[in-house]
Amino acid sequence: MGMVDTPERRGKKGGRKTKRIGFHLDMTPMVDVAFLLLTFFMLTTTFAKSNTMEINIPPETGEVSVAERNVMTLRVPGDGFAYWSLGEEAPHRTPLYDQQQGSVGAVSKDVRQLLQQQYASNRKLVIVVKISEKAKYKSLVDIIDELNLLKIDRFSLDDFNAQDESEVRRAG
Repeated sequence: MGMVDTPERRGKKGGRKTKRIGFHLDMTPMVDVAFLLLTFFMLTTTFAKSNTMEINIPPETGEVSVAERNVMTLRVPGDGFAYWSLGEEAPHRTPLYDQQQGSVGAVSKDVRQLLQQQYASNRKLVIVVKISEKAKYKSLVDIIDELNLLKIDRFSLDDFNAQDESEVRRAG
């Protein structure tokens, strides 16, 4: 606690006594309270958990052969549309996001229904997702989220190359 020292001294002028007041403050209780508050807030604060999605990548040691009729390619060139095709068919164009939402919400109802229908008709379907460098990263995340929501776990990510660009032009 605080304590006041009052030593008596003699001044320069004769026998007159001057009092000098000294003050001593004990900081120990304040340090104790500071550490108590620090530990209280550290223990009661909930730490923010990061939102992550687990993606298992198979080893690159071997190739997996899949029948052509079991492969659906979903191309996203970044123009707001998704181009899908089964096997070697010509790609079909569908809007990636609903018009009223823009690119704010999840993928459009058309893409969701397309994925549901194709997966329901063929349980061996493997979906190859190809995203252009011009497309937003959010598009990839939204598509993977949609695949997870529909419990479609057979999908692959691949590079968007010049052949895919020509396929998109062929669909347009």
